[in-house]
Amino acid sequence: MNSVNDEIIASITYIKVKRTIEFNQQKYTKTEHSIDLYKNKISTSNHQFKNENVFDVTYKGFSDNFGFLYLHTNQGVFAFEVNTDPYHFVEKARHYIKRS
Repeated sequence: MNSVNDEIIASITYIKVKRTIEFNQQKYTKTEHSIDLYKNKISTSNHQFKNENVFDVTYKGFSDNFGFLYLHTNQGVFAFEVNTDPYHFVEKARHYIKRS
């Protein structure tokens, strides 16, 4: 049975870039992952943060299609490259982290 806390409230896709060197050539591999907001946590491909441990969510845009979403947590600041407008996600996340 699914708990109410297991329902995703908001989600945003971010891009992870992996750099490798093969045969003296630098190659970049991009993969897409998601940041999921729940009532009690924020989850990424590598981390989970309880909402009470997230201080803020901010965004810095660099062009129409590119920017960084920042999670400010008690473990430091985590940056995620996004290529969509994160306004909805940021507003929802701020609502839930302020309530915890």
